[in-house]
Amino acid sequence: MSIPVAKQYIKDFEKLGFGVFVHFGLYSFLERGEWAAHILKDKIDTDEYRKLTEKFNPDSMEKMVADISKSGAKYITLTTRHHDGFSLYDTCGLSDFDVMHSAAGRDLIREFVDACRKYDIVPFLYHTTFDWWHPDFEGDFEKYLEYLRESVKILCTNYGKIGGVWFDGNWSKQGDVWQEDKLYGMIRSLQPDAMIINNTGLSKHGEGSAYEEIDSVTFERGKAFPLDREGQKKYLAAEVCDSVNMHWGIADDINFKSPKTIIEALCRNRGAGANYLFNVGPDAMGHIPSFPNAMLEVIGKWMGLFGEAIYEGRPYWYSLDVKNFIMKSDKKAYIFCFDLLRKGSANVTYLSGSEGDFIFENCDLKIENLHWMDNGEKLDFTSENGNMRVNFSGYDYGMDYCVRVACADLV
Repeated sequence: MSIPVAKQYIKDFEKLGFGVFVHFGLYSFLERGEWAAHILKDKIDTDEYRKLTEKFNPDSMEKMVADISKSGAKYITLTTRHHDGFSLYDTCGLSDFDVMHSAAGRDLIREFVDACRKYDIVPFLYHTTFDWWHPDFEGDFEKYLEYLRESVKILCTNYGKIGGVWFDGNWSKQGDVWQEDKLYGMIRSLQPDAMIINNTGLSKHGEGSAYEEIDSVTFERGKAFPLDREGQKKYLAAEVCDSVNMHWGIADDINFKSPKTIIEALCRNRGAGANYLFNVGPDAMGHIPSFPNAMLEVIGKWMGLFGEAIYEGRPYWYSLDVKNFIMKSDKKAYIFCFDLLRKGSANVTYLSGSEGDFIFENCDLKIENLHWMDNGEKLDFTSENGNMRVNFSGYDYGMDYCVRVACADLV
């Protein structure tokens, strides 16, 4: 059996490597998470929630995109409509529950897409399939699906070329009721090179789809594993989405992940062959809060040193049992090293981590001129009996990058 050849737009998506997810909408006013109006419905009146449109007037989307651009992300996936049914785009008469009927009175998706192009970022558009309050969702579902398709058609028609459409919510109705072939076929006719992704949720990590137009599997809040593509009909990409804390929309939640956790997750998931989509939730004005914003800057500093490996590398040597792994491009190899020794004085430095030899078993990679990407320091290595040994040096006092990457030319 053979592995199917990836379509060019899927290859382009994989090369983007790192993206930022943005959950933004009326729920941002509440700062209790994106599901607040549904999970806390005994405390939050639906009519009062809908009246939030009267004061919804965020700043320009450009500042948000500019802040994200500092992270080194190559794409942004923005919630154009979440499960509350409120649209950040002009629905062109399909609904009055949209941004054009809010205090903003302007198309935020137009601003977002224009800003992405200004900062050389690929725009992806999240769109829910699940709607808490649309009367036809539990009434005339056939009519609801027509409304959904017409909504997505606007996104595929009015904003020029987009990177893809990211769906979420099919888990709300079981069975083959969504008429996905009509939805995906319409997207493909209007945006032939757009990625079509439909989130399989928390319980179905890495599962494929019966619909051939789907282009990627998902790992919501999970850890990617290398996909077995032997004998498959289509080459599927993979994407992990995770958030800065325990919610997707802004919340009263200070349980933030550390930069180390995020950087390690970015690296390990890339090593397994998946893109990494890191979520932040702006406030009601569209501003990214201080801690997530600082996190984006820290990630950007790391990407400034090692981003080439994230963007250009493809999986080569990866194990579920050890952290270190290898990626390679056509001309280079990138060796990712975790938990290196931090050097210093035992009186002032917590001397943890390791340095010295590491054996990559069953690795016949032929390389030369191996060096750390951050400072150019050369590293010793040997290859024999199908294994490769690398002598990793630890961090000098005054530095620690969480994950360090060495680069080598391929022979």
